[in-house]
Amino acid sequence: MSKAGFVALVGRPNAGKSTMMNWILGEKIALVSQKANATRKRSNAIVMHHDDQIIFVDTPGLHHAEKLLNQYMLEEALKAIGDCDIVVYLAPASDKTLHYEKFLELNHQKRKHIIVLSKIDQISQGDLLKKIGEYNQYSDKFLALIPMSVTKNVGKNDLLDTIVKNLDESPYLYDPENITTEMIRTIYKEFIREAIFDNISDEIPYESDVLIDKIDEDSPTEHIRATIIVEKESQKGIIIGKGGAAIKRIGKNAREKIERLALKPVYLELFVSVKKGWTTDKKFLSDLGYE
Repeated sequence: MSKAGFVALVGRPNAGKSTMMNWILGEKIALVSQKANATRKRSNAIVMHHDDQIIFVDTPGLHHAEKLLNQYMLEEALKAIGDCDIVVYLAPASDKTLHYEKFLELNHQKRKHIIVLSKIDQISQGDLLKKIGEYNQYSDKFLALIPMSVTKNVGKNDLLDTIVKNLDESPYLYDPENITTEMIRTIYKEFIREAIFDNISDEIPYESDVLIDKIDEDSPTEHIRATIIVEKESQKGIIIGKGGAAIKRIGKNAREKIERLALKPVYLELFVSVKKGWTTDKKFLSDLGYE
């Protein structure tokens, strides 16, 4: 009998969860940004490892904030911890163990978990051994500790083997030909949001979101119409830029990401709309998919 199960990827903001999920999947489906708290919702990646199936669940970073949107993001991560069979806790190798201690406090159901020491290429071998020693004081809490580097392609098979070892026997939960359970419009939305994070600085990416208004997949060129939501008129001006330069740059960046996944030409129309206070508007957040 094969094995199958859900595995939550959790950690502090900017720990590298989305980057790791894309790397393990071998396909880009999750938003990646150097800025913290870019991921807002859970997303799934279906990974086949030999004859077994692992459904990775990417989550927002574990953090506390007063805004309604941030509260939703924290709740998404906590629900993933509670719903999944195994948790993978990502700990950048340069981090203090304080973040891990906070995770242990949040793991109320005592879900079995694996620690991944990520970004090991950014520290020396001596510091890595010292960090492993620091985590060993918690060895009764976790299943395994696995050093990993996406940049150096280190640790993937060790992680997948360890996950499968600790999953229960089960038939496949999804068609093994699929790579995600996400709707295509959700992935496209995240690509556009990523382009905003890549091209616009300061607080604007955090006070913006994207609505996919229409997708036409029937022609040789895929047509997508989307609206970027911001909170202030001044932010709308920055998103558009002088002579439309900024929104053209965002559109080009997003279109290239979408085309790599769609494997065909894409025509992307972007519009900008101001919705004051949307990050604290419960109904509008629901309209954006933050239930």
